[in-house]
Amino acid sequence: MTTAAIEGFAPAKVNLTLHVTGQRADGYHLLDSLVMFADVGDRVTVARAEQMSLTVTGPRAAGVPEDARNLCWKAAEAFGAPVAITLDKHLPAAAGIGGGSSDAAAVLRAMEELFGRPSGVDPLTLGADVPVCLLGRAARMQGIGGAVTPLDMPSLRAILVNPGVEVSTPAVFKALARRDNAPMPAVPDAAAQARDVLDWLAQQRNDLEPPAAALRPEIGQVLRALSSLDGARLVRMSGSGATCFALFDPDSPTDGMARDLQAAFPQWWVAETMLS
Repeated sequence: MTTAAIEGFAPAKVNLTLHVTGQRADGYHLLDSLVMFADVGDRVTVARAEQMSLTVTGPRAAGVPEDARNLCWKAAEAFGAPVAITLDKHLPAAAGIGGGSSDAAAVLRAMEELFGRPSGVDPLTLGADVPVCLLGRAARMQGIGGAVTPLDMPSLRAILVNPGVEVSTPAVFKALARRDNAPMPAVPDAAAQARDVLDWLAQQRNDLEPPAAALRPEIGQVLRALSSLDGARLVRMSGSGATCFALFDPDSPTDGMARDLQAAFPQWWVAETMLS
């Protein structure tokens, strides 16, 4: 019999920086990235069950697998108990904002609460983004994703845009011009103000942005549209794309800009958010 269900939030993960610093002999790339999480995302509901099941609902449910291909299912299997999972999907897939990884992390957190025990799962076995998504707050992630350092960062105001095209992460890495780029310098300390963090971020990079934009010209269109917004302090792509973001000073009136952008480009996914 199914018992009380646990609900969890799976926020969008935004790579504000992404420095590719090397490649291991086994092919895995070494990264150095500052990650923050949005207040928009998916929701998961997990309940005890006789056998595993996954139901995907929501405006972004189309095409999302409801079987063992889904990271939510893999996370529950790794935990080691059958559950009924409902995934309410709001984030675009293959979008560079860790939707699947954040969903998997939310399932693990919910199952820990449901069963009253630690998961015992090495999150890195589920994917490079799952460890930082399990933390679910501002962090520096390094190496192949397993080295996660929590950070005290001021909240940042942002607009996220995805043009509705999927980007193949392996293809982006294959097109990378070089893999031995400089790592990030020291991250601003806990006393930094939002404006100081924005100034620091502007000096950093996403090394995957040029190859991704070459593969998908729509990314360049999004970057140009975001750059035209009044008060945009930094415009960049997240992860391996195609989602891009614009960052603003804390008091900028971004809600109206997001509505105007959505009206101008109805085929795009647009979200006004705070990152933390």
